[in-house]
Amino acid sequence: MVGSPVLLLLLALGLCCPGIWGQSYSMRIRFRDRTITHPQLGQRLELECESSKEDSGVFWVHQDKNQTLHFIVYISYLARVTFQGYKQTSSRYEATKNGRFYRLAVKSFMSQDEGYYFCLMNWNQMLFFSPGQPAFFPAPSTTAPTTQCSITKNNSHEKTVEQENSKNKELLHACDIIWVPLAGSCLLLLSAIMVTVKLCRRKTHP
Repeated sequence: MVGSPVLLLLLALGLCCPGIWGQSYSMRIRFRDRTITHPQLGQRLELECESSKEDSGVFWVHQDKNQTLHFIVYISYLARVTFQGYKQTSSRYEATKNGRFYRLAVKSFMSQDEGYYFCLMNWNQMLFFSPGQPAFFPAPSTTAPTTQCSITKNNSHEKTVEQENSKNKELLHACDIIWVPLAGSCLLLLSAIMVTVKLCRRKTHP
């Protein structure tokens, strides 16, 4: 598909100057599956354009991440489809019509499919544009690693404190083991000295 300056000009006019084309006509675009907020890689993504009239065809246009517009398909009011290059089928897209609903399916959503999707209609010599439907992959989350990091740091700090307390307890226990027999030996030595002193006094003074 090739970007078109004419499409860009028409889209700018439709978005900036809606009064030129009339405001009584409405077009809405959305994901057909209302539970989808972001497409996933390789997913089949279906978009739906709802118009207030059935008797006019709809163009599907894709604006990529570089702001370039690409024509995708034209769906006539008789449900006939014409893709890029005047082809009736596409390897990347499917297009259908059901009453006032004009549907586009991206068969396998890839990075080049990200961007904004528009449907536009030429009716009674006036152009009508839908709002742009964003279709982007979910943004990667950066909160979880930070939380895990802080938890890891807290756990490491707690482990360090526990290890230090354990070492202190072991040292105190070792000191208890050393000082108990040492105190006993000192008492025995003191008793022996006192006995020796008494014996010496008796010998000196009969």
